[in-house]
Amino acid sequence: MRKIVYYVATSLDGYISGKDDDISMFAPEGEMVDQYLYDLESFDTVIMGKRTYEFGYQFGLKPGQPAYSHMDHYIFSNSLKLENASEQVNVVSIEIEKVQMLKEEVGSDIYLCGGGMFAGWLMEHGMIDELKLKVNPIILGGGIRLFGDYEGSTQLKVIYSRPYTGGYQITTYKVINN
Repeated sequence: MRKIVYYVATSLDGYISGKDDDISMFAPEGEMVDQYLYDLESFDTVIMGKRTYEFGYQFGLKPGQPAYSHMDHYIFSNSLKLENASEQVNVVSIEIEKVQMLKEEVGSDIYLCGGGMFAGWLMEHGMIDELKLKVNPIILGGGIRLFGDYEGSTQLKVIYSRPYTGGYQITTYKVINN
């Protein structure tokens, strides 16, 4: 069975973006970002919520186009409508059974791209298998939380951690239970 890997940048205080979706304090380049881009090549499938997909519009993504050219996209939304969507871009209803079906398909592990609320929903349902946190040495004080409104307890085990120049770090955790 494929694993879902939540690979995301975070501040030290657990935010994946600041207020008003501001990501300007996160590292835009450097060794850690290069590693992240390299790691993305190992995924053939990406899942995300509507808000994360639409966030890409600010950076040139056109509606219906894939954010990652080598991945099949599954955007979980009950309201998003895309005309002339690429064959790689699929809008699916927000149902845990759809996530389970993707995990059971043949392929690489699944990249969970951002979306604190979506990640929290997946965590609540026991669907996230690994976290790969790109920890930035910043404190944002508000914004979008790593797991949205999720308030459950989850035990993790560090699998690997690597520091990068400037106080950055990528740490991989295995989800033990939740």
